[in-house]
Amino acid sequence: MNNAVNPSKSAWWKPGEILPRSGNQEIHQALLQLDSAFCLINDGHSIRLGRNGGIRLEGAARENFEYPLLAYAPAFLPEHLGNSAFCRAYGLRYPYIAGAMANGITSVAMVKAMAHAGMMGFFGAAGLGLETVEQTIEDLQRDLKNLPFGINLIHSPGDPAHESAVVDLFLRKRIRHISASAYLDLSLPLVYYRVKGIRRDPQTGSAACDHHIFAKVSRVEVAEKFFSPPPKKFLDRLIEQGLITREQADLSASVPMANVLTAEADSGGHTDNRPAISLFPTMLALRDEMVRRHGYDRPIWIGLAGGISTPAATAAAFAMGAAYVVTGSVNQACIEAGTSETVRRMLAETRQADVIMAPSADMFEMGVKVQVLKRGTLFALRAARLYELFTRYERYEDIPEKQRQILERDFFRKSFQEAWEQTRAFFARRDPRQIALGEKDSKHKMALVFRSYLGQSSMWAIQGEPSRKMDYQIWCGPSLGAFNQWVKGSFLEDPDHRDVTTVAMNLLVGACVAARAGWIRSQGVALPESAGRFAPMTLSDINTLLANQRITDDHSNL
Repeated sequence: MNNAVNPSKSAWWKPGEILPRSGNQEIHQALLQLDSAFCLINDGHSIRLGRNGGIRLEGAARENFEYPLLAYAPAFLPEHLGNSAFCRAYGLRYPYIAGAMANGITSVAMVKAMAHAGMMGFFGAAGLGLETVEQTIEDLQRDLKNLPFGINLIHSPGDPAHESAVVDLFLRKRIRHISASAYLDLSLPLVYYRVKGIRRDPQTGSAACDHHIFAKVSRVEVAEKFFSPPPKKFLDRLIEQGLITREQADLSASVPMANVLTAEADSGGHTDNRPAISLFPTMLALRDEMVRRHGYDRPIWIGLAGGISTPAATAAAFAMGAAYVVTGSVNQACIEAGTSETVRRMLAETRQADVIMAPSADMFEMGVKVQVLKRGTLFALRAARLYELFTRYERYEDIPEKQRQILERDFFRKSFQEAWEQTRAFFARRDPRQIALGEKDSKHKMALVFRSYLGQSSMWAIQGEPSRKMDYQIWCGPSLGAFNQWVKGSFLEDPDHRDVTTVAMNLLVGACVAARAGWIRSQGVALPESAGRFAPMTLSDINTLLANQRITDDHSNL
């Protein structure tokens, strides 16, 4: 590196036992050694790397053996990223969360791995039966004890009874952290979860809540609801039902619905495809406005999801002020993911443009869409066709016969009546009211059968059903393409080598390297483009790199 920077006239570095060294490789290695600070100095001929020694910030006169200081990079470890108060509040070592993916794709194994590594995972409970969710909670509580974890609660406007039953289960099992996703508006069960057990802290006099909602939103109008206190109309109904007291309702006016909110940018599954670079600052500004308006005495933390799949993206999220980051698509290709080997390998080959929006099963009639993989599957095209037919015709029998033959041959692989009987059996267990509505309303009956295909498509993918590969519904965002490009040619290119802890630590360590390189450049030093690049490392090598900051599976170093 040549001397292309004007030396400082007011800061000087004096070497200690180690003399300054030159060379781009030396600088690159210094950026990787996260626990060691270093300086870049001007020796009159070139830029050199300085370690140890001392810095003098005042005085223009140069003393013996002093060099003009060009830039300084402090030690910066992964646990220094994000908001330290957030990490303390939730018992985390690292500000990193594995987001919930429905049908148990964010699996028990994944949640446990995150907890043992000093991070947090939210089990993907959406789409699963109550018995399965209860067994999962008991498993996690038995194994993790006091380590942090959470469970997903997805908005179910078409099945409010199930949403209410899930909340009752969470309260009975004393689940303190939930990820609220796909909410377009607040619901009574969600408000009940938040305010149940609220009380006045005898030491501070402030309202204390036992239940913490990590809201995942991508719309400002929805975020405003979560930044606001629980709505009075819901509190009044809870009082009428004897579920809370008037005093608890009054206390609820001083707390937001969610004290943690994830700004969900362009991501897999439910998403509005918002760009992170504009969504996140908007959420920060809204948060600050709502805190001023309501006078909250405790912080509301905001994290970022959607696009978190490379060290550069992770560093950018924290540079914008994210208290934490949430990953999703990258985890689905990991060995802990609750999906099939076939899907994992399809995801490992995904490119950035290999995703598309398609109608969702849970909010089909509302026209809500989810982002899915389009490469290697016909699901998106077939789902869009079903929605088009649903909006055009009032009953299945009105669909032209040729189109009905295609549906029954290629989509359902059975007659419509047989598909209805199968759907009927499902709702007999899940929500019998839908059967009565379907038999009374032909359009609703058609919607239920179409939704059945959409719902089964995700299960076919999870189970790896070979005869249904063209129908696989695989939730995925464009970030996975960026991840695959970054790991190309490394050990992480093979999905069998991807585990959630290794992926997470690579993103966090890589973000630290990128941030340190950015600091050097912001001080006027033109580093080579390769200086801040971070190549994937094995977890063993990361442990060695971090030396005393070694990652362990028993969490004993927290």
